[in-house]
Amino acid sequence: MKKRHKRMVLLGAGLAGVSLVAVLVFQAFSSNMLFFYSPSDIKAHKVPVERSFRLGGLVEEGSLKREDDGLTVHFVITDNAERIPVVYKGILPDLFREGQGVVAQGKLTPDGRFVADQVLAKHDENYMPPEVAEALAKTKKQQEGMTVGAAEEVAQ
Repeated sequence: MKKRHKRMVLLGAGLAGVSLVAVLVFQAFSSNMLFFYSPSDIKAHKVPVERSFRLGGLVEEGSLKREDDGLTVHFVITDNAERIPVVYKGILPDLFREGQGVVAQGKLTPDGRFVADQVLAKHDENYMPPEVAEALAKTKKQQEGMTVGAAEEVAQ
């Protein structure tokens, strides 16, 4: 084999190796990526099945219930349009309370409950995770659009 052919084979093998590494890295990123969804997204069936994801919204007032074991907690996350019941077994963050922003990570069960592996609460009085704030604003905008549309129908 000539030197030119050897160089071409080495170059081709090098490109194939780099391509293989790039494909493996992208697959690792996509399998570990956790997306954020609101309760409205879940009700609209926009969530991945059998995959872990993040659910965010507000802890509904009066929904927090603790079981006798002291670790299992049931509560409802809402975006002021839809509600999703959540079950979490573990110690809740100190800042977790009803009416506050929260992001829970876990999986959706076939019966529509969200089983959380991790619960993250807001940091201080002025902080809400950007995804939660955006989802709440989107829901509020949609509700205002429906209210305006209903008022226009009544006016006609």
